[in-house]
Amino acid sequence: MIDILHELTWRGMLHDMTPGLENHVKTGMCSAYLGFDPTADSLHIGHLVGVMTLLHFQRAGHKPYALVGGATGMIGDPSFKSAERNLLDKETLAHNVECIKKQLSQFLDFSDSISNKAELVNNYDWMSQFSFLDFIRDVGKHITVNYMMAKDSVKKRLEEGSGLSFTEFSYQLIQGYDFYHLWKHNNVTIQLGGSDQWGNIVTGTELIRRMEGGTAYALTVPLITKADGTKFGKTESGSVWLDPHKTSPYAFYQFWLNVSDEDAEKYIKIFTTFTKEETEALIEQHRAAPHTRTLQKALGKSVTTMVHGEKEYQTALKASEILFGKSSTEDLASLDERTFLQVFEGVPMAELSKSTLDTPSEAAVFLADVSGAFPSRGEARRMLQQGAVHINKEKWSENQPITSSQILNGRYMVIQKGKKNYFLVKFV
Repeated sequence: MIDILHELTWRGMLHDMTPGLENHVKTGMCSAYLGFDPTADSLHIGHLVGVMTLLHFQRAGHKPYALVGGATGMIGDPSFKSAERNLLDKETLAHNVECIKKQLSQFLDFSDSISNKAELVNNYDWMSQFSFLDFIRDVGKHITVNYMMAKDSVKKRLEEGSGLSFTEFSYQLIQGYDFYHLWKHNNVTIQLGGSDQWGNIVTGTELIRRMEGGTAYALTVPLITKADGTKFGKTESGSVWLDPHKTSPYAFYQFWLNVSDEDAEKYIKIFTTFTKEETEALIEQHRAAPHTRTLQKALGKSVTTMVHGEKEYQTALKASEILFGKSSTEDLASLDERTFLQVFEGVPMAELSKSTLDTPSEAAVFLADVSGAFPSRGEARRMLQQGAVHINKEKWSENQPITSSQILNGRYMVIQKGKKNYFLVKFV
């Protein structure tokens, strides 16, 4: 078996753990779980650190459990949050849970053909069986209020936030019971989570000790930050989601392609399954020629393929090369409209009627007078004569008329002036 703790350590994915875990994981196949909060119908890349931790546990021969918090999602984890969240109804939660299950199956092997196949569990299945009185009698009596109040996440909220409702205060007790339930019924001995979850996780180990005299372990991964101090996984347009309808594969690939060199060296270890030797070779290659962006390209390819598949990666790669690399009219035409517009985001655009090209138009006239891509016919003619004008990636000459056949997918025309200046025409 792979030494999972050594694997997580060199990858920069081990923040803290309880005593005895090192010996425990050497005893054979262990079961570990990580919880996912179903407040949205998609995971975002902030969740990927936890997902990759489960993946590495499975690759090391251990059994991963992914717990979707159908019950705890109704409450909201107060850990290091300044205000209480809106609560979701059962129908929305059920929908979110199903979507998250589907996404997790892209990373973890749930097939019956392996002894350490991944398992999906929903804490609503056991928490919904509890009455309030049963829970506070059978579970609540084992953990003191003093113990719960001593948690950093609770103290910070009470000191800096707007107070803490009983609903939120009970969250760590319910999460602790989740660990107890999985420990007792599924032989799960390790809970994984982000470093901000430490307090909730050790409440579970304490509950197991007090209720059964049993031993369980905690392991946390660091919260990922960017080199400039801004929040990882956030862009100007918001979170980077795994759902292709929320964040297109092109935009997803671009996120990884545009990370800094410093972040790329960190992320290549965390978000890929490259071996230590492969990772060190990539870092060395990148440092020798940073302008080639070896790390960013390897990172983008690995994560995009893992999340969206090879076909979508190839489409994202093709789209990325349209502005800066060699591409063709066919490449442009192959893009869906959403990706097409993302590629040309910020490019000047004119809107024309399709009837404008019912009759062929002289190139210089169309480029200057009709579309406004050039300030004058003279400049348009000069650049056409120099072979510096491309229509839909095809080099255009002065005596080539522009017709309706140049309208891509019935909607757009891409005019390129020189190497880097683009102009978009939208036909309505």
